[in-house]
Formats: sequence, C-alpha cells, structure tokens
Amino acid sequence: MLREAFPFVEDSFSRFPSQSNIYGLCQAGEQELLAATLKGKVVCFRYQELQHKVRPVAKEVQFTYIPVDAEIVSIDAFNKSSPKRGLVVGITFIKDSGDKATPFLNIYCDYEPGSEFNLESIAQSCLNLELQFTPFQLYHTEVPCPDGGLETVFLLSGHDQRIHLYKENASLHQFEEQPVEKLFPELQQLLSNVLWLDMTSVPGGRRLSAYGCQNGCVGLALVNQSGPEVLQNWQVQFDSPISTVLLFPLSCRARPSEPSAGSGDDTHSFNLLITSTIEMAVVYRDIQEFGLARSTCLSGSDQWDAVLCALVIDLDFDGQKEVLLGTYGQELLCYKFMPAGGGPDGGFQLQWRRSFKSPLLSIIYLDLTGDGLRELAVLTLKGLHILQHSLTCTTDLVLKRLEKRVLALAAHSELHPQEVEDAKDSAAHPQNPDDGDRPPTC
Repeated sequence: MLREAFPFVEDSFSRFPSQSNIYGLCQAGEQELLAATLKGKVVCFRYQELQHKVRPVAKEVQFTYIPVDAEIVSIDAFNKSSPKRGLVVGITFIKDSGDKATPFLNIYCDYEPGSEFNLESIAQSCLNLELQFTPFQLYHTEVPCPDGGLETVFLLSGHDQRIHLYKENASLHQFEEQPVEKLFPELQQLLSNVLWLDMTSVPGGRRLSAYGCQNGCVGLALVNQSGPEVLQNWQVQFDSPISTVLLFPLSCRARPSEPSAGSGDDTHSFNLLITSTIEMAVVYRDIQEFGLARSTCLSGSDQWDAVLCALVIDLDFDGQKEVLLGTYGQELLCYKFMPAGGGPDGGFQLQWRRSFKSPLLSIIYLDLTGDGLRELAVLTLKGLHILQHSLTCTTDLVLKRLEKRVLALAAHSELHPQEVEDAKDSAAHPQNPDDGDRPPTC
C-alpha cells in the first residue's frame, strides 16, 4: 500500500527528434540541461523569461565535428574546479563510415575570456579524439592536486574492460588521456565492461569508488587520495548486468525531522545503491564499516521490468534522502528508509509510484527556474519531462515550519503574549504577493 500521493505536478514535456539512452542526460551549469539523442542531436533545456513569464525552452545546440549520421552514446558536463573558470562538455559518439564504425570523444571548452560559460561558443571549440574502443558512460569527478587544490577530470568506460582518464593540460589548453592508475589505482584489472561508475569523497582525505559491470560484478574501494592508495577492496556478484551504482549518505534518526542547524554528513553512514536489469534493487548499509556484508532489498523494485536509472535525494525536505528508481516498465518508484526500533536497522518502503508513457532512461534533480525550489527532470524514450513540487504541499510545509520556529522562539524569549500571537498569525497567514515575502513559486 502506498503511503503518500505523488508530490509533483508536470510542468512541461519536450519531445525529441529521436530517442536517447541511459547516458544521454546531464546538467550543464546551474540551470541548464543537455540531452543527447541517438541521431546526433543535442538539445539544451532551460527556463527563460518570455513576455513577463518564466517559460521552458528546448533548443538544439550545434556542436561541431559531430556528423549528421553519428550515433551519440553519452554526454557529460562540468564546471571547472575553482580557481579555474569554464564549462566543459564531453560527448562520445560512433560514426558510421560504411565499412566500419569509428568511435570518438569530443571535448568542448572555450578558453577565450568572457566565453568560458557561453554554450554557443563552447560548442564551436572542439578537441576531437578517435577512440579504439566502444564508449559507455562518460563521468566526471574531482581529484586533489599537488598544490592542495582540486581538479575535475573525465572518466570514460569502454568495451575493452578499461576505464580511460582524460585530464586537462593547462599549458596546451586541451585535454589528454593519461594512465588511469596514476590517479585511480582502484580502477585497474577490471574483470568486465563497466556500465556505471560513481565516486564520492569522505572525511579524512579519502574517497569511495563503486562500479557495476556487464557481467553482474560490483566493485567497491576505499582509497586514500593523497597516495593515491587503495586501503580496502570489496566485490559482490549479481546474476544480471548492473544498470546503476550510487553512493550516498543516510541518517539513522528514528524519526526523520527537519535537520538542525550545523548538522553535517560526517555523522551519517555511507551506503551503496545497486540496481540491475533483472533482480531487485539493493542497498548496502554503512559500507565503510561493513563493506558489502550488510544489505537490504527494495521490495517490489523488480516488478516493473529492468531498473534503468536511479537517484538519491531528499524530496520531502525532512533531512532524510529518498531513493528514486526509473524502470523500463515506465514507472518512477520512490522508496524511503524506515528505521526499526529507534536504531540503525530498518528497511526501505515504497512510498509512491508514478506511471509514464514510455521507459525512463535518466533522472536529475536541479533548480531550473532559479527560485530556490528544485525540479525533477525525467528523460524517457520519447522526450524530457519536467516535474515541479506541488506548491500546495510546499506552502503547507513552509507554514508548519514557520509556526514551529515561532513557538520555539517564544519558549526562549520574553515576548509579550500578544506578540507571540501576532507572530503565529503571521506564520499562518502569509502576506499578499505585493506585500513582500511569500512561499516559493515557480
């Protein structure tokens, strides 16, 4: 039985000229999305103010050196780590030359001052690299530099059972392939093609790396980044290809509530979500302490065909992350961790599900409209759906929290009783839009 109603309303749908795939959607900057279609087209999606209203706009971007008959495999983008400036876009594709298919990686980056974030200019500044392998996921992550700073690099998995590292050569203003073991010793000697890769930094100058393979193998490593040196390695074998691996922190509060000020992720345990094409999704709990020995299944996650994409985010603003799964069976599933007995034990329960008209390929959560309230972007086989939080539910939540804050302040102050009542009344009856503050709107 589902516990909650679907908390979103659909704001827009953009149909694409051809279908995409599970590697075909990425965030570009703060408020833009790039979606790649198999027939060589890249669409930029954003919201713009048109006729005094904020409206969605989907526009094709003409990236150079992508032939019209090319089949785009994957796309990714990142903003360079500070103090560097600029947006970097990577696109892998396969060009059909008649007698053979040739794979390429194009990296787009504009070094001209003032154009570093201009997508139209970036799309014309291309580094074209011919590949000797069929590409899969294109992924980016930050690595520490010798000077103490950070640098963002591309990692590309291929059908050659390897992960390829592409790092910027600042003096030459271009990206170059470097041995992956130089920065990622945990990604050597892979036993199968990697379909999905995820990494996250953890306290103490370490990182967790996870990868899922075509043969069902999942690898997890704890790495000291200053070496770099692999401190621990774990592996587990599934019976079907792995579609997603995601590392995420999870609080162990018995009853999730509004997070208190000053609380940080360092008090949370890190967990690993694994989805495969046949079996139920699994979360391995507290992996730094238990590795891959403590698991809990997401019951029913295998009932709507293969899970193709996943996301772990706090959707209901209570400080506890929910797990979203997108399936080939056209369902979006939301699971929430429910503690048992006031301790760390418990399980994930299905909260709600929502049906779409075609299989789900990718999901991203970002603030497209710039109003402080994020949207859920869902890429399906037919196009891109943008879902917004229900403003009714969001307004009710804001008012309840304002009332709690007022009562808490009143309990620790010397406010006159009438002042307390006035403050409560202000929280329960927000001002008109013309009078100042109001709940978030889209």
